[in-house]
Amino acid sequence: MSKLKIIILLGIFVFVSFRYSTEARHIIGSANTKILASYVEIKTKIQEKIDEHFSQQEEIQRLKTENQTLQKSAVLSIAFASKLNDMLKEHNTTGYDPQVRMVQSIGYTNLNDYGKVWLKFDEFNQSKIYGLLQQGYAAGIVVSNDGHPQGLLLSDPKAIFAVYVGNQKMQGVAQGNSKELLVKYISQWLQPHVGDEVITSGLDTLFFEGIKVGVVTEVIEEESSKTVVVKPYATPHVPSYMHVIVRN
Repeated sequence: MSKLKIIILLGIFVFVSFRYSTEARHIIGSANTKILASYVEIKTKIQEKIDEHFSQQEEIQRLKTENQTLQKSAVLSIAFASKLNDMLKEHNTTGYDPQVRMVQSIGYTNLNDYGKVWLKFDEFNQSKIYGLLQQGYAAGIVVSNDGHPQGLLLSDPKAIFAVYVGNQKMQGVAQGNSKELLVKYISQWLQPHVGDEVITSGLDTLFFEGIKVGVVTEVIEEESSKTVVVKPYATPHVPSYMHVIVRN
């Protein structure tokens, strides 16, 4: 190639560079931005998939551990029940055979009343009152409403059952007041404290003894007795399925 041609080509290159450098940089910059955005998007999706995978693995492991714990508890419960029944037989007493049944909550009785729910309860006997459980905690009672099973949750004033308060097992009566759960009629000379745990006493035959109800948050001095305010363990949200004690 002659020197003249080389000089002409260089001149054209310099002219194009000066004339179109801004547009070229813009095009190249735009392309780089799109490539970078695509890279970040792909990287984010990959990271999300990785996080999702590990999250699922952690959840699976958690459920396995929880299942093992429940299996152990079930085995220990069976062993305890067997030992207890042997002791009862030694004293010519009927064996202990508590039973619970799963029931389905099918809706609130009234849209503006979150303390009552209708239940699907196949073995319901309208002449009886049952203890109602939510995730192993006391959640209320089951009564008949026009022959249909109705769950009265802890906040309902008609959900009444016997309880113990604290390690000293101070006797009281749990009852809702539409807003919170109270334990009433604790003897005046007893000393309940904030933080005391409340459990069912079983004296009303609705629950077994020892089912957890909640924790004392306030102590109220009455004229002839004491009342405590309780924060329940059962959540205000009503799950699709609960349990009913059919034999105490």
